[in-house]
Amino acid sequence: MGRPYEDDLRRKFLSAYDAGEETLEELAERFLVSVGWAKKISAQRNRTGQAERVRHRAGRKPHAGPEAQQQVRAWIEAKPDLTLAEIQAKLRSEAAVRLSLPQIWHLLRKLGLRLKKSHSTPASGIVKPTSTSVRNSLPRSARSRRSG
Repeated sequence: MGRPYEDDLRRKFLSAYDAGEETLEELAERFLVSVGWAKKISAQRNRTGQAERVRHRAGRKPHAGPEAQQQVRAWIEAKPDLTLAEIQAKLRSEAAVRLSLPQIWHLLRKLGLRLKKSHSTPASGIVKPTSTSVRNSLPRSARSRRSG
Protein backbone atom coordinates (compact mmCIF):
# COMPACT_ATOMS: atom_id res chain seq x y z
CA MET A 1 0.00 0.00 0.00
CA GLY A 2 1.32 3.40 -0.93
CA ARG A 3 2.23 6.06 1.56
CA PRO A 4 0.01 9.15 1.83
CA TYR A 5 1.23 12.41 0.34
CA GLU A 6 2.93 14.76 2.77
CA ASP A 7 1.05 17.67 4.33
CA ASP A 8 3.27 20.27 2.63
CA LEU A 9 2.14 19.02 -0.80
CA ARG A 10 -1.47 19.29 0.33
CA ARG A 11 -0.93 22.85 1.59
CA LYS A 12 0.85 23.94 -1.61
CA PHE A 13 -1.83 22.36 -3.78
CA LEU A 14 -4.70 23.95 -1.83
CA SER A 15 -3.04 27.37 -1.66
CA ALA A 16 -2.56 27.29 -5.46
CA TYR A 17 -6.22 26.33 -5.85
CA ASP A 18 -7.32 29.11 -3.46
CA ALA A 19 -5.25 31.65 -5.42
CA GLY A 20 -7.34 30.72 -8.47
CA GLU A 21 -4.34 29.81 -10.57
CA GLU A 22 -5.93 26.83 -12.29
CA THR A 23 -8.76 24.33 -12.03
CA LEU A 24 -8.46 21.22 -9.90
CA GLU A 25 -7.81 19.09 -12.98
CA GLU A 26 -5.04 21.37 -14.24
CA LEU A 27 -3.44 21.60 -10.80
CA ALA A 28 -3.56 17.82 -10.45
CA GLU A 29 -1.63 17.51 -13.70
CA ARG A 30 0.88 20.17 -12.62
CA PHE A 31 1.49 18.61 -9.20
CA LEU A 32 1.54 15.06 -10.65
CA VAL A 33 -1.34 13.79 -8.53
CA SER A 34 -4.63 12.19 -9.50
CA VAL A 35 -7.77 14.23 -10.08
CA GLY A 36 -9.57 12.04 -7.53
CA TRP A 37 -7.03 12.95 -4.84
CA ALA A 38 -7.37 16.63 -5.71
CA LYS A 39 -11.15 16.49 -5.36
CA LYS A 40 -10.91 14.47 -2.17
CA ILE A 41 -8.59 16.87 -0.33
CA SER A 42 -10.55 19.87 -1.54
CA ALA A 43 -13.79 18.39 -0.21
CA GLN A 44 -12.07 17.29 3.00
CA ARG A 45 -10.78 20.81 3.63
CA ASN A 46 -14.25 22.23 3.02
CA ARG A 47 -15.65 19.72 5.52
CA THR A 48 -13.04 19.99 8.30
CA GLY A 49 -11.50 23.41 7.65
CA GLN A 50 -7.91 22.12 7.78
CA ALA A 51 -5.47 21.45 4.98
CA GLU A 52 -3.50 18.77 6.87
CA ARG A 53 -4.28 15.11 6.55
CA VAL A 54 -6.68 13.72 9.13
CA ARG A 55 -4.85 10.97 11.00
CA HIS A 56 -6.50 7.55 10.99
CA ARG A 57 -6.91 5.89 14.36
CA ALA A 58 -7.15 2.17 13.84
CA GLY A 59 -8.81 -0.27 16.19
CA ARG A 60 -11.98 -0.71 18.14
CA LYS A 61 -13.30 2.51 19.63
CA PRO A 62 -13.88 2.35 23.40
CA HIS A 63 -17.55 2.33 24.37
CA ALA A 64 -16.82 2.86 28.06
CA GLY A 65 -14.89 5.88 29.25
CA PRO A 66 -11.89 5.79 31.59
CA GLU A 67 -14.10 6.22 34.67
CA ALA A 68 -16.26 3.22 33.76
CA GLN A 69 -13.14 1.18 33.00
CA GLN A 70 -11.73 1.96 36.44
CA GLN A 71 -15.04 0.96 38.04
CA VAL A 72 -15.03 -2.38 36.21
CA ARG A 73 -11.44 -2.99 37.31
CA ALA A 74 -12.38 -2.26 40.93
CA TRP A 75 -15.44 -4.56 40.76
CA ILE A 76 -13.39 -7.45 39.36
CA GLU A 77 -10.67 -6.98 41.98
CA ALA A 78 -13.27 -6.96 44.76
CA LYS A 79 -15.27 -9.90 43.41
CA PRO A 80 -13.47 -11.91 40.70
CA ASP A 81 -16.36 -14.31 40.07
CA LEU A 82 -18.73 -11.68 38.64
CA THR A 83 -20.51 -12.81 35.49
CA LEU A 84 -20.72 -10.73 32.34
CA ALA A 85 -24.43 -10.19 32.99
CA GLU A 86 -23.70 -8.92 36.52
CA ILE A 87 -21.06 -6.53 35.20
CA GLN A 88 -23.53 -5.38 32.54
CA ALA A 89 -26.18 -4.67 35.18
CA LYS A 90 -23.71 -2.82 37.43
CA LEU A 91 -22.51 -0.70 34.51
CA ARG A 92 -26.06 0.16 33.56
CA SER A 93 -27.18 1.07 37.09
CA GLU A 94 -24.05 2.63 38.61
CA ALA A 95 -22.13 4.09 35.66
CA ALA A 96 -25.03 4.77 33.23
CA VAL A 97 -23.15 2.89 30.49
CA ARG A 98 -25.05 0.46 28.27
CA LEU A 99 -22.85 -2.28 26.80
CA SER A 100 -23.71 -5.59 25.21
CA LEU A 101 -22.16 -8.77 26.59
CA PRO A 102 -19.61 -9.01 23.73
CA GLN A 103 -18.62 -5.37 24.32
CA ILE A 104 -18.05 -6.16 28.01
CA TRP A 105 -15.98 -9.18 27.00
CA HIS A 106 -13.79 -6.99 24.75
CA LEU A 107 -13.48 -4.39 27.52
CA LEU A 108 -12.25 -7.03 29.98
CA ARG A 109 -9.73 -8.34 27.44
CA LYS A 110 -8.48 -4.79 26.80
CA LEU A 111 -8.06 -4.20 30.54
CA GLY A 112 -6.24 -7.53 30.88
CA LEU A 113 -8.84 -8.91 33.28
CA ARG A 114 -10.14 -12.46 33.40
CA LEU A 115 -13.26 -13.79 35.01
CA LYS A 116 -12.62 -16.40 37.67
CA LYS A 117 -14.74 -19.49 37.44
CA SER A 118 -16.08 -20.70 40.77
CA HIS A 119 -15.61 -24.47 40.96
CA SER A 120 -17.10 -24.77 44.45
CA THR A 121 -20.66 -25.32 43.19
CA PRO A 122 -21.95 -26.93 40.02
CA ALA A 123 -23.25 -24.51 37.40
CA SER A 124 -26.79 -25.83 37.64
CA GLY A 125 -26.79 -26.16 41.44
CA ILE A 126 -27.84 -29.81 41.09
CA VAL A 127 -25.42 -32.48 42.17
CA LYS A 128 -24.86 -34.87 39.29
CA PRO A 129 -24.77 -38.56 40.17
CA THR A 130 -21.41 -40.27 39.91
CA SER A 131 -20.85 -43.86 38.86
CA THR A 132 -20.12 -44.85 42.48
CA SER A 133 -23.34 -43.38 43.85
CA VAL A 134 -25.39 -45.02 41.09
CA ARG A 135 -23.76 -48.41 41.72
CA ASN A 136 -24.39 -48.19 45.48
CA SER A 137 -28.05 -47.31 44.98
CA LEU A 138 -28.77 -50.39 42.84
CA PRO A 139 -30.00 -53.58 44.54
CA ARG A 140 -27.29 -56.19 45.16
CA SER A 141 -28.72 -58.59 42.55
CA ALA A 142 -28.47 -55.94 39.81
CA ARG A 143 -24.86 -55.08 40.65
CA SER A 144 -23.41 -58.42 39.77
CA ARG A 145 -24.66 -61.32 37.70
CA ARG A 146 -22.30 -63.71 39.43
CA SER A 147 -23.47 -65.48 42.51
CA GLY A 148 -21.50 -64.52 45.48
